[in-house]
Amino acid sequence: MLENLKHYKIKLASNSPRRRELLSGLGIDYEVKLLPGIDESYPDTLKGEDIPMYIAREKADAYRPLMQADELIITADTIVCIDGEVLGKPSDGAEAAAMLRKLSGRTHEVITGVCLTTTRLQRTFAAVTEVTFDTLTDEEIAYYVERYRPLDKAGAYGVQEWIGFIGVTGLKGSYFNVMGLPVQRLYKELSRFPE
Repeated sequence: MLENLKHYKIKLASNSPRRRELLSGLGIDYEVKLLPGIDESYPDTLKGEDIPMYIAREKADAYRPLMQADELIITADTIVCIDGEVLGKPSDGAEAAAMLRKLSGRTHEVITGVCLTTTRLQRTFAAVTEVTFDTLTDEEIAYYVERYRPLDKAGAYGVQEWIGFIGVTGLKGSYFNVMGLPVQRLYKELSRFPE
């Protein structure tokens, strides 16, 4: 599959074990390539899908000076939005608990921006998934934050972890997008990528 990519060395520019697992599921040969200290800030004028697409492009642009002509770099960024507020990665357990209380009993959006970059071409897209949480007790939130330490996750949760098992009552869109990589959409975009 994806014969159009046979001339490329695919690089995943992500430290996320979930993104690695999901990309591996597509049966694509790739290597992980990491640059430390990439800025993930964005202009406060951006909203919704534009935020993670902007950050994914910024990440890709950090790699561009180091790229070889036969490389295709995949970068991504995921955010959680509720009532227009962006919930990024929590700085500590207290902030993680506050985020989960905000999501409790409500529906929010998980948006992942993905950027595909070569030395000649750059394509960016986003996927949006609506996630609905049951009402979570303070005890459930404290247990999850203490046990799972979700400080590396946007919105302070991993849908594939305990909190997703007991809390998620509905999902509209890609489940894998909530994990951090909309692999079905990524596959479609890669299949259309020029040789």
